[in-house]
Amino acid sequence: MDDLKDIFKTGALYVVATPIGNMDDITLRALNVLGRVDLIAAEDTRHTGKLLARHKIKGHLIAYHEHNETERTPELLNRLKAGSAVALVSNAGTPSVSDPGYRLVNAAIANGINVVPIPGVSAAVSALSVAGLPTDSFVFIGFTAKKKAKRIKQLAELAHVPRTIIFYESPRRITTFLQEIISTMGDRYGVLCREMTKLHEEFIRGNLSEIHSRLKERATVKGECTLIVEGRQETSDVSFETIQSEIIKTLETTESSLSDLAKTIAVKYGVSKNKIYQKALKIRQGMQNATQNSKKSKP
Repeated sequence: MDDLKDIFKTGALYVVATPIGNMDDITLRALNVLGRVDLIAAEDTRHTGKLLARHKIKGHLIAYHEHNETERTPELLNRLKAGSAVALVSNAGTPSVSDPGYRLVNAAIANGINVVPIPGVSAAVSALSVAGLPTDSFVFIGFTAKKKAKRIKQLAELAHVPRTIIFYESPRRITTFLQEIISTMGDRYGVLCREMTKLHEEFIRGNLSEIHSRLKERATVKGECTLIVEGRQETSDVSFETIQSEIIKTLETTESSLSDLAKTIAVKYGVSKNKIYQKALKIRQGMQNATQNSKKSKP
């Protein structure tokens, strides 16, 4: 502890990682810092208050979350400039990683204030470590766009990425999100990590369609979800029937342009966009001719 006290700095912003579930998943250094800073900027003061009480720490808490960070950042910055030591914590995991904090960290750096990381648990890394998918290179996405059109575009852009992909998603949207990934990126292998480090911790492994089916059988899905999805694999030979079926299904169910259709299917199956475009053009023409002939044959 003496070594930790020796490196404690006044007028510094400490970015402190806290547990994602189990309250014992916190470092000795984090406890030391939380007990010594002048102010703790917390995403939810009630939530952090319980953590502090568990470890018998008395701290001065102030709310700092996505709804007030614009107004509160200057106030905290002034405290830091005056020499106060401030700890930034979120409800779970590492602050500013899909959580509030980026604005304050950025402002502190711009003003020459020491920003000190107090590392610890992260849902993304925890999930990745037990997923059984490649960890030498990965892409962290966190939460995707809220609007569906923007989200689908984002997934389409990720479809060609060969690295393991990490998503965060809420329990109420996870089944819909899985279906969107399957439709956009294909039915890949994945691992859904739910309620990590808590009593009902669960890891569902398998193709995304299998995970989706298992969740659909439940009345409700609870707990924040971290989804690990394998990157794009080298594509083996894809049958003509598979691609033709995909083209026909897309033409019948969406109003996408042929260019967008070709791009999506090409990325999904790892084949030439131009070849898909030409094939789709012929299929659409055939469908249009069939419709016209059907109308002509009617009395």
